[in-house]
Amino acid sequence: MNTSLKTTMQNFAVNQALKYIEGSPEENIPKLMALVDKYTPADWYSGQRAAIRKVIEEKNNWYQLILKIYDLDPGVRQAFFQNFLFNSALKGSVTQNEVKEKEGCNVPWAILLDPTSACNLHCTGCWAAEYGNRLNLSLETIDSIIRQGKQLGIYMYIYTGGEPLVRKKDLIKICEMHSDCEFLSFTNGTLIDEDFCQEMLRVRNFVPAISLEGFEDANDGRRGQGIYQKVQNAMSLLKQHRLPFGISTCYTSKNVDDVSSEKYFDLMIDSGALFVWFFHYMPVGNDAAPELLPTPAQREKMYRRIREYRNTKPIFSMDFQNDAEYVGGCIAGGRNYLHINAKGDVEPCVFIHYSNANIHEVSLLDALKSPLFMAYHNGQPFNDNMLRPCPMLENPECLRKMVKDTGAVNTDYQSLESVDHLCDKTTPYAENWRPMADTLWHGCDGCTGCAKGSEA
Repeated sequence: MNTSLKTTMQNFAVNQALKYIEGSPEENIPKLMALVDKYTPADWYSGQRAAIRKVIEEKNNWYQLILKIYDLDPGVRQAFFQNFLFNSALKGSVTQNEVKEKEGCNVPWAILLDPTSACNLHCTGCWAAEYGNRLNLSLETIDSIIRQGKQLGIYMYIYTGGEPLVRKKDLIKICEMHSDCEFLSFTNGTLIDEDFCQEMLRVRNFVPAISLEGFEDANDGRRGQGIYQKVQNAMSLLKQHRLPFGISTCYTSKNVDDVSSEKYFDLMIDSGALFVWFFHYMPVGNDAAPELLPTPAQREKMYRRIREYRNTKPIFSMDFQNDAEYVGGCIAGGRNYLHINAKGDVEPCVFIHYSNANIHEVSLLDALKSPLFMAYHNGQPFNDNMLRPCPMLENPECLRKMVKDTGAVNTDYQSLESVDHLCDKTTPYAENWRPMADTLWHGCDGCTGCAKGSEA
């Protein structure tokens, strides 16, 4: 069967399945799974189907999360299913794999880009603050990036910054121009108001991930007085309008107790969040605060608590430093994502501010073939221990070598930071974390779906 026909059939099957569920999710989800089991080969995604069947039979926290999705605005939900499940996960992955094989380079699932370096806040230890506030990707440049991306099979775009919603009118315009893509935006939430909620309902393909650093004292201690209450107001508005949103939490040495607590998870769930991304603090930039790096014991606490609540709470959680086992290590360098800053520099990671390519000068595909990106392609994974995935934080010798061997330049706009200066800050951390990481990794009992489990 040719790829085009197969894709068309998949699209039809997905749409028919979603329509079937729509009328009565609780009644029809189990029936749909029974039909899948009846009419598909026994070995077709057998592990995934078993996991889904368990969710349905036990009506556990994941089942409750599925039902929460059916409480969303119907138009927004349908756009999400079409753009995320079909365009990005099914159709897009086919094209991505074809390009990877043909071109011999990484092709990402998602592109992160900074519409602007401007921000209305100045949070302690924020790497984005290093970029200054005068840089912007034009509407035409963002459109060009997305058009090039779709040719490579990329339908997922994530805004970082700066504060992306400083450019909210342009972001909504992009949603209109590319209604077949899903757009997620990391945001401090302070610029979300009634008018913007109405715009989200209209375009249907924009999802905020609101920064929250714990409860009021911990959050406002880093982000500024009164920000916690503004975030609460934003989440309340989104929930009232039945709009999807998530939380982005950076864990540091100062807020681990807050953000690892059951109370914090319950706060996010009660506020209406469907997902939470956890990020380990990274000491990027000459003015970074290395004292915010979590201790090994604090990182272990996050490792254990997130796994505990993942099995008990109706919210999708991902820890981008401790969950590398589920994605086979470092996902940067175009393997699963890349980052384009507000000046157009194409960087392997939102935390790795070095580059050989600028999107104003080269195509997206050529950037993926640039020396630093190929060094990532050829070097991944950077460690067999998936609790030590990062070439900067846990394997700084890898980043030193890649940057020096490829001649990549620092992309900071105000205060250039050498790779030696950056890696000197993370080398002690890497050495301190290594024993704990080795103990946790080699003591793993083979969790379902993870890389270690597949080896067992």
